[in-house]
Amino acid sequence: MLHTQGPGPGGPGGVPTLSLPSPAGGQAPWPGCCTCQPTQGLMKGDKHEEQELGSEPTAPQQPTEEEEALIEFHRSYRELFEFFCNHTTIHGAIRLVCSQHNRMKTAFWAVLWLCTFGMMYWQFGLLFGEYFSYPVSLNINLNSDKLVFPAVTICTLNPYRYAKIKEELEELDRITEQTLYDLYKYNFSNTLVAHPRGRRDLGETLPHPLQRLPGPAPPHEARRARMASSVRDNNPQVNRKDWKIGFQLCNQNKSDCFYQTYSSGVDAVREWYRFHYINILSRLPVDASVSLEKDQLDNFIFACRFNQVSCNQANYSHFHHPMYGNCYTFNDKNNSNLWMSSMPGINNGLSLTLRTEQNDFIPLLSTVTGARVMVHGQDEPAFMDDGGFNLRPGVETSISMRKETLDRLGGTYGDCTKNGSDIPVQNLYGSKYTQQVCIYSCFQENMIKECGCAYLFYPPLPGVDFCDYRKHNSWGYCYYKLQDAFASNRLGCFTKCRKPCSVTSYQLSAGYSRWPSVTSQDWVFQMLSLQNNYTINNKRNGVAKLNIFFEELNYKTNSESPSVTMVTLLSNLGSQWSLWFGSSVLSVVEMAELIFDLLVITFLMLLRRIRSRYWSPGRGRRGAREVASTPASSLPAHFCPNPASPSSSPPGPAASPALTAPPPAYATLGPCPSLASSAGASSSACTPGEP
Repeated sequence: MLHTQGPGPGGPGGVPTLSLPSPAGGQAPWPGCCTCQPTQGLMKGDKHEEQELGSEPTAPQQPTEEEEALIEFHRSYRELFEFFCNHTTIHGAIRLVCSQHNRMKTAFWAVLWLCTFGMMYWQFGLLFGEYFSYPVSLNINLNSDKLVFPAVTICTLNPYRYAKIKEELEELDRITEQTLYDLYKYNFSNTLVAHPRGRRDLGETLPHPLQRLPGPAPPHEARRARMASSVRDNNPQVNRKDWKIGFQLCNQNKSDCFYQTYSSGVDAVREWYRFHYINILSRLPVDASVSLEKDQLDNFIFACRFNQVSCNQANYSHFHHPMYGNCYTFNDKNNSNLWMSSMPGINNGLSLTLRTEQNDFIPLLSTVTGARVMVHGQDEPAFMDDGGFNLRPGVETSISMRKETLDRLGGTYGDCTKNGSDIPVQNLYGSKYTQQVCIYSCFQENMIKECGCAYLFYPPLPGVDFCDYRKHNSWGYCYYKLQDAFASNRLGCFTKCRKPCSVTSYQLSAGYSRWPSVTSQDWVFQMLSLQNNYTINNKRNGVAKLNIFFEELNYKTNSESPSVTMVTLLSNLGSQWSLWFGSSVLSVVEMAELIFDLLVITFLMLLRRIRSRYWSPGRGRRGAREVASTPASSLPAHFCPNPASPSSSPPGPAASPALTAPPPAYATLGPCPSLASSAGASSSACTPGEP
């Protein structure tokens, strides 16, 4: 009941106040408190706002415990969404609520906002995909400085006849000559006349004889198709009579055999001779080639000069290659002072005068004349089969070099290794890691594991002998099978051996000219004959000249760098976010806050539903009994009963102020039904569903 009071403690200044008459006889509050609301825990707006329509309070009201809460959440999804759209810094979000009276505009902006949101995150996916693919950029730098001259290896192309195996090599030569006569009717020399023994008598000491293997003649149509295919493939047939030549290889118990065949008789003879030559050479002591160093160098290199200064024995090292003979490496890692190039040009490089004649050492093994040269780094072994090239006799070959380095990124940006320590293959060469060193070491490891011996061309493991069919009678069978598996990468060597992260290479370009010229050859050969005992009859085919120099001191450095860094990724993400929403990092935080609020509200709603289902009924009955047995004087100050009849008691000066909802302990109290006629009902609490 609204009353206007004069000045006094109840309502000074005639301010209208709401006075509630108290029931007579100190009875409990009246039922029918329909304005009371249950308390909602941790939900924004659930605190009851007390409104007094009476006089102004003489003292400021103290804030309640709920008003001082640190964390509050919205009461519903709708309220949260409206608050977000009205206060966010993301463009276009406010259009979702400001045009709520126009459903067409609201739908349009909602679809547009969702499409924009989807496009932005699609672009985000592309950016993240590009970043996690770890692309690299190639940076090219040109530098100019003094350059270390690379190592240069020269080989004679003449395998040497060692005295300790001379008899075995002569026997192999006689068997090969007899084989050529039997297969091709070629009389190699007069030795066949002097020794009329057959090949069967000669071949008793050598296993795996060379044989002619006839094949079935193809039909006429198949022959025509094969000839047409040969013309298309530019690979003319060399076996016109459809037979091949080869030798047989078997395993240990002779249960499995196959023929190593060739369509070319020249290739078959050279490979068969090479196979037996390796077996004979494996019986040679390791230090047998050391004595050849001093004697053979003067017979092979007539003159050596670097940067206008003559070379000496401290500038080279010697090793023997089974196929290329004696090899000499200039300016390798054993050189006390590495050569430096401070000027480019042919006069500031290495100049060699070589003897390229065939001394008829092993003509069946070496079918070319000249010399073989390779340019490589000081810490790298010389793989003459892979990186070398031949020099032509009677020609001056000028090779200009350009240095180039490549630095790759390792780790997630590339599959490379820094020093080979993380490669599961033992480096048998004891040199700097290269991919070729790793591949050949891997093959040798498999050779030792599968065949029980080491291949002659590669370094062995300590305590392992080289393959020889006198000790390992089936090593040839094992070797050719393993070579086929190696070529098809069934051994996994090409997978295990990763590329090095740092590579130094030399780009070579060669020029050729006739040397010596017609007008100068007489005096040049006269000088060589007097100084170097050069007495060959065919003068031009016995010498060659080689010049190796830097074309320029500028060298190129190629280095890899990450194409998309974290800074670039964040910049691209920010650009896309600004393009589609025109917002910043704080807007991203607002979106995160929205998602967090959604999760919390969902959790609270689920918790309230579980609480109301399992806990609220019993708790409400207990609360009702507690209220019924509690005197009115001991009830909380903000418990608000309503009178059964507004006119049952006149207002007085001590009227009770307007009361708020009960505390959370009485959250199950609801509106009370009207008082019918029972006097005992006035003493019962307001419980939902209970009269």
